[in-house]
Amino acid sequence: MIRSRIILLVEDNPDDADLTLAAFEESKTLNEIVIARDGEEALEYLFATGSFAERDRKLMPEVVLLDLKLPKVDGLEVLRRVRADERTRRLPVVVLTSSNEERDIIRSYDLGANSFVQKPVDFGQFMEAARQLGLYWLVLNQLAPARRF
Repeated sequence: MIRSRIILLVEDNPDDADLTLAAFEESKTLNEIVIARDGEEALEYLFATGSFAERDRKLMPEVVLLDLKLPKVDGLEVLRRVRADERTRRLPVVVLTSSNEERDIIRSYDLGANSFVQKPVDFGQFMEAARQLGLYWLVLNQLAPARRF
């Protein structure tokens, strides 16, 4: 089984991370899923710094699933930094959060989010949402050519 396409899941809640992994597994998403437990770790992964300094910089995620309420660096700041850098500006970022506050939705889109998805509370609905996210972002969506580091 080839796992060439990466999903970066930025989620600090272990239960939500496990649920997301289970949903992708159930929906037969075969991609490699990298989990960042806070915003700082997500930025280190994306920019190949800190504990990820040795990772292959050419292998970027196909999509970033980004929670907003994160320790160290919050999700909106992660999004701002991703859009501010030429290397990651075009990277698809889906805000996947429990928030349904209008200000979070507006701010996410203002900062360049490609999509805003409220995490369903119901497990079945969550599974279906993960299936649809995987289908759209990993199969149907046409990515812009990658920037070189």
